[in-house]
Amino acid sequence: MWLVLFISLIALGAAGAVYVVCRFHRFPFVARLAGKSRLLSWLVSLVPLLVPLCFWLINVYSVVVVLLHLLLFWILCDLAAWIARRIGRKPASARRTAAAGCAAMALTAIYLGIGWYCAHHVWVTSYTLETDKDLGGAPLRIVEIADAHLGITLDGVDFAAQMERVSALSPDAVVLVGDFVDDDSSRADMLEAAAALGRLQTACGVYFVYGNHDPGYFRGRDFSDAELRAALTENGVVILEDESVLVGGRFVLVGRKDRSNRTHAEMAALAAGLDPTRYTVVLDHQPNDYAAEAASGVDLVLSGHTHGGHIFPAGPIGLAMGANDRIWGTETRGATTFVVTSGISGWAIPFKTGTYSEFVVIDITER
Repeated sequence: MWLVLFISLIALGAAGAVYVVCRFHRFPFVARLAGKSRLLSWLVSLVPLLVPLCFWLINVYSVVVVLLHLLLFWILCDLAAWIARRIGRKPASARRTAAAGCAAMALTAIYLGIGWYCAHHVWVTSYTLETDKDLGGAPLRIVEIADAHLGITLDGVDFAAQMERVSALSPDAVVLVGDFVDDDSSRADMLEAAAALGRLQTACGVYFVYGNHDPGYFRGRDFSDAELRAALTENGVVILEDESVLVGGRFVLVGRKDRSNRTHAEMAALAAGLDPTRYTVVLDHQPNDYAAEAASGVDLVLSGHTHGGHIFPAGPIGLAMGANDRIWGTETRGATTFVVTSGISGWAIPFKTGTYSEFVVIDITER
């Protein structure tokens, strides 16, 4: 399914490039140039593609995303120009074609410029929850981080700077809910980021569960899964794989293997031995097992994976297809609260048009 989706998007990107070039070729100065040299006029018509092609330095996905947005805005501007002509009973002209095209390029730049900022700037999102269970007589603060995908908007140094912000919040525990690294993350960034986790100031430690990208799909990066595990554990990060731990004598933390791992356990099996009097938090990278998790009676489930939708309208489409139970924010089912973070970064694409980058602070108090 994903291969078909990627091929379709690349095909649409190519169609967008053709559409943009053909429309730009109708600009007055290009049309005049065509009278002197058709070849030169078509070469000049390639100019609008120069900016999208610059994103090839990042990856081909970024090029396709820019082209698709340029295509969409150009079609919308052409449609608006056509409606205006029909209402005003005015004939089509090269000047009006150029005006629509310039508006499309400006709108694309503004829209994706905002998306760039939303991806690269990290907000802090806070939630406050209450419980009847004993937390040891004091509020509990958990910081949730997911989807760093090191290398796309955050390198190791940038990630370390964000961890300084986290430390300043005095968390009781920090949890990393998967996709810490990506298929093209570098060993240097991974080691720098792992060391930053080791420097975090917490009362009860740092915990990690795997996401679908952490093991590496294509084995093309310059470090192995074994090296990732070693870097995390050497910096005091506890890796949880279908197991639970009592944290600081205050709450139970259950870390699930990602659903991409065929050996992952069912939620009912993980919950079977849990103490129901303890406040229980589940870390599950992908938010798509809500029914089973709610049935298990756990108090809180933390997830990432969706990037909050990342590029609109991918989030609502994924939700409609049943790929996820939620794409962003909080939801309550029975006695269980679910939180999905949009992630501190995102996969492959350096824009976020459906959301923004964040890490989450959850304060839990006794009633």
